[in-house]
Amino acid sequence: MNRGFLIAATGSGCGKTTITCGLLMALKQSGHRVRSFKCGPDYIDPMFHKKVLGIPSKNLDLFFSGSDGIREVFYRENDSEISVVEGVMGLYDGMNPVSNEGSSYEVASVLDLPIVLIVDAHGMGRSILAVISGFLQMDIEHRIAGVILNKISKSYYGLIKPVIEEELGIAVFGYLPKQTDGTLESRYLGLKLPEEVRDLTEQADALGKLLQETVDLERLLECSELSEDAAVAALSHWKENDVVQNEGKVSGEQNSHPRIAVARDEAFCFYYEENLRLLEEMGAELVFFSPLHDAHLPRNIQGLLLGGGYPELFAKKLSENISMREEIAHAIKQEMPSLAECGGFMYLHESIEDASGVKYPMCSVIPGNCYNTGKLVRFGYITMEEKMAQFLPADAAKIRAHEFHYYDCEENGADAISIKPVTGRNWESAIIAENHWWGFAHLYYGSNETFPRVFVEACRRFGNIDRIGKKDE
Repeated sequence: MNRGFLIAATGSGCGKTTITCGLLMALKQSGHRVRSFKCGPDYIDPMFHKKVLGIPSKNLDLFFSGSDGIREVFYRENDSEISVVEGVMGLYDGMNPVSNEGSSYEVASVLDLPIVLIVDAHGMGRSILAVISGFLQMDIEHRIAGVILNKISKSYYGLIKPVIEEELGIAVFGYLPKQTDGTLESRYLGLKLPEEVRDLTEQADALGKLLQETVDLERLLECSELSEDAAVAALSHWKENDVVQNEGKVSGEQNSHPRIAVARDEAFCFYYEENLRLLEEMGAELVFFSPLHDAHLPRNIQGLLLGGGYPELFAKKLSENISMREEIAHAIKQEMPSLAECGGFMYLHESIEDASGVKYPMCSVIPGNCYNTGKLVRFGYITMEEKMAQFLPADAAKIRAHEFHYYDCEENGADAISIKPVTGRNWESAIIAENHWWGFAHLYYGSNETFPRVFVEACRRFGNIDRIGKKDE
């Protein structure tokens, strides 16, 4: 990898993801090897990146990973020519309104990346200059290499581009005209899923071809050369840590490579790629299955992972898959090690209520109903700490996480304390025992690698459950 840049915006809703996906496709169509990343804890934008490039997109999150951690994620196993990072919210928006902490700008600073600023020009004339000027004034490290204007006509772009470059001394790489289609729609948790966007592949292909015409890719790439020193330092740090992390990962106990069944389909699709990688590095074999479409759990499994997603949108179909619900409930009653986050946590309850108020039976492992509150229930970064060390050892009983959900449950658990990093506000959360951790929060295993290690070790110690739900001693 020798080039890279971060795509930021003046705020949410400026077309950042649409233009990111278009540029990824344009670069791919031009014959470049491209990789993508997403700032922050978002799941859905990386799914769009993956749909465009055909390879996973990874998260770069300073709260979860710290500076060394995101450098490792960025440089490790990255054989691309160009790395494209999509920012989060506005360029300077982060965890704290009084600083750049956790912002896209701080990520660019840590990775020493140039910034391409997306400006929504719709409804503006010369005021575009004032907006860009304000962002340049806050750019103390002079990272903004240029701008791309969104929702602007070709004729007006031709007029305003030389004015911006002459008066502000900043490059204008190109523009995207206002589209009647090809704009990604939103749902309450963010964008709709890639599978829900009609003709997404065709739209992305057309968008890539359009941006090849309206964006000067050569000029953009000329401004995106990366320092080799940063890569060498990051990989050196990773190799030093890896020696320690690999010690004792695979024990001599039974099932040294335990099979963990991971729910993955339209209803359960929110997973951090780094979480899955860590489970595999700890020795696990991941076996994907669908609670929607499969009648049975995979054979010979020793663990279960139910990730987040939108189970409320598929409540009827999930409920009708009785054999799957019963097998999951039986496996958990047999004390198979299990993790359940957000949507997966809801699935373990007695019922989920859909948008029309109909309650559908679920796995009935946890008592109570899950229902839409019509507003964000709990939102943002948290650190979770077990009240009594049960799943985690006492000296490592904390893990960082993120919550973003409109649904709530009648039983949320009280085995951990969730603490907001800036305000210190806290509340009880999660249902935790020696062999399971269930709750609304999306955990980031890299913030405490003891967590995936403990889970995989628990799976190693467990026997097998075959398709009819009998434990093999």
